[in-house]
Amino acid sequence: MSGTEILTWIGGVAVVLGGIFMMIGALGIVRMPDVFTRIHAASVADTLGVPLVLLGLVLFAGFSLVSVKLIFLVLFIMLTGPAATHAVARAALHANVKPVDRSGKPIEIDEAEEEGASSRP
Repeated sequence: MSGTEILTWIGGVAVVLGGIFMMIGALGIVRMPDVFTRIHAASVADTLGVPLVLLGLVLFAGFSLVSVKLIFLVLFIMLTGPAATHAVARAALHANVKPVDRSGKPIEIDEAEEEGASSRP
């Protein structure tokens, strides 16, 4: 087995694993009860699935301009994905969206505790 074939197999495994993570994230978006747990499921797909697929494509492409662009795209997603997820969750909290427990009942959030936590250094 040559080095190119090994890289192709590793790239294929990375693409399949990334696809599995994205499927789990999509299933989580459908199955979760509230916006906060759905955001978490989406962030798993965003932070694990997409970079694995793109890194698998880098291995398929070999060293070229395409692979450099894909690596920059992976870095961009890894830097912006968690920040975007946090921003959406914080916007939901500011819009008074309440998280729910497993039974679907809203969980009460202590407003003073929330404000105190955000004002800490």
